[in-house]
Amino acid sequence: MRLFRSFLRQTLAGFAVLAVFTALLGVAYPATVWVVSRLDTSSAEGSPLRDSNGCVVGSSLIGVDPQVAPGEPDPYFHTRTTGSVADEDAFAPGDPSAALPTNQGPNSELLAKFVEQRRAAIAERESVDPEQVPADAVTGSGSGIDPNISEEYAAIQVARVARVNGLTEDDVKALVREHTHGRQYGVLGAAAVAVPELNVALGSTAPSCASGEG
Repeated sequence: MRLFRSFLRQTLAGFAVLAVFTALLGVAYPATVWVVSRLDTSSAEGSPLRDSNGCVVGSSLIGVDPQVAPGEPDPYFHTRTTGSVADEDAFAPGDPSAALPTNQGPNSELLAKFVEQRRAAIAERESVDPEQVPADAVTGSGSGIDPNISEEYAAIQVARVARVNGLTEDDVKALVREHTHGRQYGVLGAAAVAVPELNVALGSTAPSCASGEG
């Protein structure tokens, strides 16, 4: 009888612990996380970017490099390159599926070759000397989908973007300043230009969903 009572007591204690932790970790904790996520629904839903018609055209957190057909006018500000996940091409498509890290390190001859190819291509696209192309324009970020670029990289794109979009360079520079974020917490990193937001502000995005094409 004493053994049975001990077994029953331990069984009830086990069920009590299970019930308490189920309530805490299975109900209260997920509910708390959900409530906190609702405090900023734009972030909770992927920080969607909307065009002037209110249609979602991307995310402010994902830097998808916009592409144009060869020979077509290029109205976009461009993000950092993602590189080529197969190490076959210096440039990857403007697609998050390409956002995988490369295994090429700082001593890689292939990476050095890619950097020079990118520098020459970007210098030609922006009509600047290769020496003016900043480091972040020819190297990828850790994630491969960084939405931000340096102020220097944005600056060499201003003339082209203004010309193709029919704007003055001063107007484009003002938009760049408007979409430039300072150091995180005032001390971390460097000022950066948010490319997805900037392209939306320019109206340089894919066809709006309001037109039935997006």
